Amino acid sequence: MKTSRILISMTSAALLAVVALITAPQTRAMEDKVVIVTSFPKDLTNAFKSAFEAKHAGVTVEVLNKKTTAGVKFLQETAGNNTTDLFWASAPDAFEVLKGDGLLAKYDLKATGIPELIGAYPIHDPDGYYKGFAGAGYGIMWNERYVKAKKLPVPREWSDLAKPVYHDHVGMSAPSRSGTTHLTVETVLQGEGWEQGWATWKEIAGNFNTVTERSFGVPDGVNSGQFGIGIVIDFFGLSSKGSGFPVDFVYPTVTTLVPANIAIVKNAPHPQAAAVFIEFLMSNQGQEILLDPKIRRLPIRPDIYAKAPDGFPNPFEDSSIGAAVEFDVDKSKARYNLVNSLFDVMITYRLDDLRAATKAIQDAEAKAAGKGNAEAARLIAEARGLVAKTPITEAQSLDKDFADIFKKKRKKATDKVTGRQAEVEAEWDNMVKDNYAKAKALAEQAESLL
Repeated sequence: MKTSRILISMTSAALLAVVALITAPQTRAMEDKVVIVTSFPKDLTNAFKSAFEAKHAGVTVEVLNKKTTAGVKFLQETAGNNTTDLFWASAPDAFEVLKGDGLLAKYDLKATGIPELIGAYPIHDPDGYYKGFAGAGYGIMWNERYVKAKKLPVPREWSDLAKPVYHDHVGMSAPSRSGTTHLTVETVLQGEGWEQGWATWKEIAGNFNTVTERSFGVPDGVNSGQFGIGIVIDFFGLSSKGSGFPVDFVYPTVTTLVPANIAIVKNAPHPQAAAVFIEFLMSNQGQEILLDPKIRRLPIRPDIYAKAPDGFPNPFEDSSIGAAVEFDVDKSKARYNLVNSLFDVMITYRLDDLRAATKAIQDAEAKAAGKGNAEAARLIAEARGLVAKTPITEAQSLDKDFADIFKKKRKKATDKVTGRQAEVEAEWDNMVKDNYAKAKALAEQAESLL
């Protein structure tokens, strides 16, 4: 009997020792900090930071907030002595850039019950380098009081924003300053085609009130009534509405639905804590945080939508969101900097010239309506063609040697670029400046005939 008790005691001790050997490395491996570079606003990051730190006592979440493009550049520049664990942002093409540079680590997700697709797009990187944690679509938000006071119709499509009635009422950030804005610009270029897409952007930009310094400036401007309509990622509109602002949001037909992502950075100093943070994002608790009125992101777990407010978009039930565009992330990645430079040269830094030409064309068209003046119509059509003209073809935009010229991002017009990029941008600028001036003169000439 005594021998049996000893054996049982020894066996129990052995089992405890085995359990300790299995669990101890995991316990010891959980570091006390995780460092995240992200472009997301504090309303989102603070909510996840608080919930994660409450769940994992002793672990601190350190957040470095940077615009997506700046975050990519930061990780590229610090790769030799990396201090970042996670990159957390919306734009999948930014993750593709980092993946192509060999700056992300593969991670096998433990969470289950997540679909393979959101809309027509894979939620997670098929190669395993980054994971989708929420859906992201792109569209139009508006201030309901503003549009009512100004007697403006509610816009539903990108083409609506090109109408004269919206002149000086629209705001947007530049794609060079915002990864989500880049996705919006690229979506229209892919959805409408290169030439028509740029023509659409310039027609819309001719009605701009402003190009904001950061993407957050667009919802702030709409919420405050500085301007009435903003081109935004969906959660800006949905969270503003959820927070009580008199605003609403719509997805145009030509939009895309892609995942917002997170990835472990190669040589992360706290890899275990980083992995646990990713699993937390994918858990039911993490996914429910996305429905917070100040966040309002699209969860990737379909069952979470049962807890969403009335009218909240559900891409797992509404298949029309993003259906018109099969977004090509490789194409977007290949010409990422080129598209940003082209937008800045044609729109951001020539906005006054573009607005003046657009207003002249709109005034001439209004005066010509119903008068049947063939010469005026010809001049107006020529003016529109000059504004719409793009310096390069889509084939050139996808020429790797040419696209690789565009390495430096300008934050403002006075920032200097050098070498071949400077030469090309100067050629573009000369053409665009001349075309806008000629278009304005032609429109004014047409108006004088009426």
